[in-house]
Amino acid sequence: MNNIIAGIHHITAIAGEPQRNLDFYTRLLGLCMIKLTVNFDDPGTYHFYFADSVGSPGSVLTFFPWADIPRGHGGSGLARTTTFRVSRQSIPFWVDRLAAMAIVFDSPRQFFGRETVTFKDPDGLELALVGEDSSDNHPFLAKDIPSEHSIIGFDSISLAVADGTETIRLFTEIFGATVFATEENITRLHLGAAPDGIGKVVDIIETGDRTHGRMGAGAVHHVAFRCASDEEQLMWQERLRTAGHDVTEVQDRCYFHSIYFREPGGILFEIATDPPGFAIDEAPDRLGTSLKLPPWYEERRAAIESRLPKLKLPSY
Repeated sequence: MNNIIAGIHHITAIAGEPQRNLDFYTRLLGLCMIKLTVNFDDPGTYHFYFADSVGSPGSVLTFFPWADIPRGHGGSGLARTTTFRVSRQSIPFWVDRLAAMAIVFDSPRQFFGRETVTFKDPDGLELALVGEDSSDNHPFLAKDIPSEHSIIGFDSISLAVADGTETIRLFTEIFGATVFATEENITRLHLGAAPDGIGKVVDIIETGDRTHGRMGAGAVHHVAFRCASDEEQLMWQERLRTAGHDVTEVQDRCYFHSIYFREPGGILFEIATDPPGFAIDEAPDRLGTSLKLPPWYEERRAAIESRLPKLKLPSY
């Protein structure tokens, strides 16, 4: 049984207007909508899943969209930047694409030795693209993005905490991560036994400021890390509890099983199983094409659908 966290499973954020969020991630960034469902804890709102075409762990960005939710604001105790990986030669393509679509972005810069472009989504969620070749490339289906320039998956997530000591200790002593490098107030960690591949990087930003950020549109709600099986998840649950963390019971999210806890800096973490995956209730070539509900909400489908805003779904 693996006692090292292999990488990022998914990242979940909060959005405002649902159609705007859907269009940005599918049309501009070329992600695939691989699951359209509801927030299992609040079925009055959608839960969007964007990823590569098969929903590979390490490529899945999800959103809870509420049209009227106030914007969040940055601070300690929140994730800050979600970084996607593209091939090294694709950075000029993305600079041109962002400019053509009137997206404000920072000029490419070197960050930990790699060319990086940062920008924000319509709700203010901070995103970045980094040039780094990878063999973990599943197909993305955007019609106007050549496959050689498509997003490959996550590269990294950055976490802003007032003092990084205990957060770094969690990653190195419990999750088995290694410290790669430090630049100014940022410590870069590599997850997994092999640091190559998607979703293997976590940056700890020590802000020195105990002012806590506010959750809202444009904020990351939680970061989920991978485990291979239910048995491994129970091992992590016990290991974290033994180390003094308050960990939930296992939650059934249909497409994976989850446990949650807050890391020492206050950010909500999840450990999610890779199986069963997103094809358990839709054919692989039909992912994200209809509203899927967990079994315990099916008898309320008509009422739930009547409250949800109408959407124009992407066509591939």
